[in-house]
Amino acid sequence: MLSKLPPKERQIVDLLYQRGDMTAAEVTDALPQPLSGSAVRTMLRRLEDKGAVRRSESERGFLYSPALSDQSARKSALSEVVRVFFNGSPTSAASALLGMSDRIEPAELDALEEMIAKARHAKGK
Repeated sequence: MLSKLPPKERQIVDLLYQRGDMTAAEVTDALPQPLSGSAVRTMLRRLEDKGAVRRSESERGFLYSPALSDQSARKSALSEVVRVFFNGSPTSAASALLGMSDRIEPAELDALEEMIAKARHAKGK
């Protein structure tokens, strides 16, 4: 869903993932290219209608946050990358990542091995 957002709306959602809950004014101030406060509020309303952000009340005014958890958003984005660039093959994507092993720390390799073992166990092999 996030990959289908227009660039400015995606930029707003990305800010919310990076910085956490924000007011419309904070979003406006944090954007690298200036937009009017009314334009940002309109985009936040659209994002809320699309289900990409949530709005809650606080003493600071309305706070906006991503509707999807970080983990769900990552999984969705990665699924899209695997579909587009690796012909839907998670194995090809993992091979490409492991091809960058010179940048992977030993602890990260250990964590990957553990995840593979858990996935194998869950499949009953």
